[in-house]
Amino acid sequence: MLVDFIGVAMDALLNPAAKVAAFSGGTWNAPMAVRAACGGGYGDGGQHEQSLWGWLAHIPGLTVVVPSTPADAGGLMLSALEHDGPVIFLEHKLLADYWLDYLGAGGRTSVVYDVPHQGAEGPVPDRWEPVPIGKAATRREGRDLTIAGVGVSVHRAVEAADVLAEQKYSAEVLDLRTVSPLDDQALSASVAAIGRLLVVDEDYRDFGLSGELAARMLECGLSAKFARVCSEETLPYNRELEDKTLPNTGRIVDAALSLLND
Repeated sequence: MLVDFIGVAMDALLNPAAKVAAFSGGTWNAPMAVRAACGGGYGDGGQHEQSLWGWLAHIPGLTVVVPSTPADAGGLMLSALEHDGPVIFLEHKLLADYWLDYLGAGGRTSVVYDVPHQGAEGPVPDRWEPVPIGKAATRREGRDLTIAGVGVSVHRAVEAADVLAEQKYSAEVLDLRTVSPLDDQALSASVAAIGRLLVVDEDYRDFGLSGELAARMLECGLSAKFARVCSEETLPYNRELEDKTLPNTGRIVDAALSLLND
């Protein structure tokens, strides 16, 4: 279930699944949903806690979705199952109760997990409907700064926005929900209105989602102040060191204040 080991099946995803529609002129396709757990924050080491959505979204033909709420998890899964091509459905382990129960077993009862407030909780619809792929959602309105991310980073961003509000700053939180395709319209509209963009990305910084969002912003003709908080190296096994490496709420607040006061 861990996305860290998706490399075992990577040839099948990279070549036949991702390319069959293009090679056949749309005559054939590979309608499939690949579900995998991702993310860290519980002390399992760098080969079990990666995110890797930037790596997967780099491949033309692969759709990559990363829900942050229970409602989106169900709605995006319905869309993934209805989609004509291959969809990688990534769920963060700290946002799923059953994963937290599993991680708390096997002698780990003394480990403190960095679970965001209300992260695994939220309303769900009486009747499930597909959530559109490639459509971002604004989780919090703001006027001074746009904070964009996916998965657990959205909840960290909301926590950071609460801290910033105590200092009279108003941060907008944009939940991208889908890494590929990206909602360029929602991103550009928010950045155009506010003029500052902070990307929070638990995936690796280099050649990843954060740099892609900066490029999309520039390609839309926008000139805005930009910063990012990402995982910049292999995640340490030590829980304290791991927390310093991941985009925690403190790092987000510090980056936001630096951007706001620049």
